[in-house]
Amino acid sequence: MAAKEQQTTISTEMEPYLSGESLIFLSTVEADSQTPSVSAISWVKMKDNKTIRISVSSSSRIVDNIKANKRVSLAFIGNETVYSITGDATVLEDAMEGINMRLAKIEVKLDQVFESMFWGAKITQEPTYEKTYDPEKAKKLDDDVYELLMK
Repeated sequence: MAAKEQQTTISTEMEPYLSGESLIFLSTVEADSQTPSVSAISWVKMKDNKTIRISVSSSSRIVDNIKANKRVSLAFIGNETVYSITGDATVLEDAMEGINMRLAKIEVKLDQVFESMFWGAKITQEPTYEKTYDPEKAKKLDDDVYELLMK
Protein backbone atom coordinates (compact mmCIF):
# COMPACT_ATOMS: atom_id res chain seq x y z
CA MET A 1 0.00 0.00 0.00
CA ALA A 2 1.46 3.37 -1.02
CA ALA A 3 1.99 6.00 1.67
CA LYS A 4 -0.27 9.03 1.57
CA GLU A 5 1.36 12.16 0.21
CA GLN A 6 1.97 14.75 2.92
CA GLN A 7 -0.63 17.51 2.78
CA THR A 8 0.63 21.03 3.47
CA THR A 9 -2.49 23.13 2.87
CA ILE A 10 -6.05 23.26 4.14
CA SER A 11 -8.43 21.60 1.69
CA THR A 12 -11.76 23.10 0.65
CA GLU A 13 -13.50 20.32 2.61
CA MET A 14 -11.89 21.58 5.83
CA GLU A 15 -12.60 25.29 5.30
CA PRO A 16 -16.07 25.39 6.93
CA TYR A 17 -14.62 24.00 10.16
CA LEU A 18 -11.98 26.74 10.28
CA SER A 19 -14.37 29.63 9.70
CA GLY A 20 -15.82 30.07 13.16
CA GLU A 21 -18.27 28.26 15.42
CA SER A 22 -16.44 24.92 15.41
CA LEU A 23 -14.92 23.18 18.39
CA ILE A 24 -11.15 23.22 17.88
CA PHE A 25 -8.52 21.70 20.16
CA LEU A 26 -5.23 23.59 20.39
CA SER A 27 -2.16 21.77 21.70
CA THR A 28 0.78 23.73 23.08
CA VAL A 29 3.70 22.93 25.36
CA GLU A 30 3.49 24.37 28.88
CA ALA A 31 6.12 27.08 29.26
CA ASP A 32 7.05 26.09 32.84
CA SER A 33 6.76 22.31 32.97
CA GLN A 34 7.35 21.48 29.27
CA THR A 35 4.35 19.13 29.36
CA PRO A 36 1.74 18.95 26.61
CA SER A 37 -1.39 21.03 27.10
CA VAL A 38 -4.68 20.82 25.19
CA SER A 39 -7.28 23.60 25.22
CA ALA A 40 -10.69 23.87 23.56
CA ILE A 41 -10.95 27.12 21.62
CA SER A 42 -13.67 28.64 19.46
CA TRP A 43 -12.36 31.87 17.91
CA VAL A 44 -10.64 30.36 14.90
CA LYS A 45 -10.56 31.81 11.40
CA MET A 46 -8.76 30.61 8.31
CA LYS A 47 -6.82 33.46 6.69
CA ASP A 48 -5.69 31.43 3.67
CA ASN A 49 -4.99 27.76 2.95
CA LYS A 50 -1.71 27.86 4.94
CA THR A 51 -2.61 30.32 7.71
CA ILE A 52 -5.04 30.17 10.63
CA ARG A 53 -5.72 32.94 13.11
CA ILE A 54 -7.06 32.38 16.60
CA SER A 55 -7.95 34.54 19.57
CA VAL A 56 -7.76 33.68 23.26
CA SER A 57 -7.80 35.69 26.45
CA SER A 58 -4.60 37.72 26.83
CA SER A 59 -4.18 36.15 30.27
CA SER A 60 -4.48 32.59 28.94
CA ARG A 61 -1.49 30.33 29.49
CA ILE A 62 -1.73 29.61 25.75
CA VAL A 63 -0.13 33.01 25.08
CA ASP A 64 2.86 32.32 27.36
CA ASN A 65 3.19 28.79 25.99
CA ILE A 66 3.39 30.02 22.39
CA LYS A 67 5.90 32.72 23.29
CA ALA A 68 8.10 30.02 24.86
CA ASN A 69 7.57 27.36 22.15
CA LYS A 70 5.98 28.24 18.82
CA ARG A 71 5.13 24.64 17.82
CA VAL A 72 1.41 23.91 18.05
CA SER A 73 -1.19 21.56 16.70
CA LEU A 74 -4.89 22.06 16.14
CA ALA A 75 -7.39 19.22 15.92
CA PHE A 76 -11.03 19.22 14.90
CA ILE A 77 -13.77 16.82 13.86
CA GLY A 78 -15.38 17.12 10.45
CA ASN A 79 -16.34 15.12 7.38
CA GLU A 80 -16.59 11.93 9.46
CA THR A 81 -12.96 12.11 10.56
CA VAL A 82 -10.49 13.92 12.82
CA TYR A 83 -8.08 16.40 11.26
CA SER A 84 -4.80 17.54 12.78
CA ILE A 85 -2.82 20.58 11.71
CA THR A 86 0.71 21.30 12.89
CA GLY A 87 2.60 24.53 12.54
CA ASP A 88 4.37 27.50 14.09
CA ALA A 89 2.35 30.04 16.07
CA THR A 90 3.15 33.70 16.62
CA VAL A 91 1.42 36.11 18.99
CA LEU A 92 0.65 39.03 16.65
CA GLU A 93 -1.04 41.17 19.30
CA ASP A 94 -1.09 40.69 23.08
CA ALA A 95 -4.35 42.66 23.26
CA MET A 96 -6.35 43.47 20.14
CA GLU A 97 -7.56 47.05 19.93
CA GLY A 98 -11.21 47.77 19.17
CA ILE A 99 -12.79 45.30 21.58
CA ASN A 100 -13.81 45.52 25.24
CA MET A 101 -11.96 42.36 26.27
CA ARG A 102 -8.23 41.74 26.44
CA LEU A 103 -7.86 39.18 23.68
CA ALA A 104 -4.65 38.09 21.98
CA LYS A 105 -4.39 37.58 18.23
CA ILE A 106 -2.34 34.51 17.29
CA GLU A 107 -1.36 33.35 13.82
CA VAL A 108 -0.49 29.76 12.94
CA LYS A 109 1.52 29.08 9.79
CA LEU A 110 0.85 25.44 9.05
CA ASP A 111 3.37 22.93 7.86
CA GLN A 112 1.33 19.72 7.84
CA VAL A 113 -2.31 18.67 7.65
CA PHE A 114 -3.42 15.09 8.14
CA GLU A 115 -6.29 12.85 9.17
CA SER A 116 -5.75 11.44 12.65
CA MET A 117 -8.83 9.24 13.05
CA PHE A 118 -8.04 5.70 14.14
CA TRP A 119 -8.29 3.03 11.45
CA GLY A 120 -11.57 1.35 10.62
CA ALA A 121 -13.97 3.94 12.02
CA LYS A 122 -15.71 7.18 11.19
CA ILE A 123 -17.31 9.97 13.21
CA THR A 124 -21.07 9.65 12.97
CA GLN A 125 -22.01 12.85 14.80
CA GLU A 126 -20.04 16.08 14.93
CA PRO A 127 -19.71 17.77 18.33
CA THR A 128 -21.96 20.69 19.17
CA TYR A 129 -21.79 23.22 21.94
CA GLU A 130 -24.03 25.89 23.35
CA LYS A 131 -22.92 29.29 24.60
CA THR A 132 -24.19 29.87 28.11
CA TYR A 133 -24.40 33.65 28.06
CA ASP A 134 -26.70 36.16 26.34
CA PRO A 135 -27.06 35.01 22.69
CA GLU A 136 -27.15 38.56 21.28
CA LYS A 137 -24.02 39.59 23.20
CA ALA A 138 -22.32 36.34 22.16
CA LYS A 139 -23.05 36.98 18.48
CA LYS A 140 -21.81 40.59 18.68
CA LEU A 141 -18.63 39.52 20.45
CA ASP A 142 -18.01 36.72 17.94
CA ASP A 143 -18.57 39.05 14.98
CA ASP A 144 -16.20 41.66 16.46
CA VAL A 145 -13.48 39.11 17.23
CA TYR A 146 -13.65 37.48 13.79
CA GLU A 147 -13.44 40.89 12.11
CA LEU A 148 -10.38 41.85 14.17
CA LEU A 149 -8.70 38.51 13.49
CA MET A 150 -8.69 39.25 9.76
CA LYS A 151 -7.16 42.74 10.06
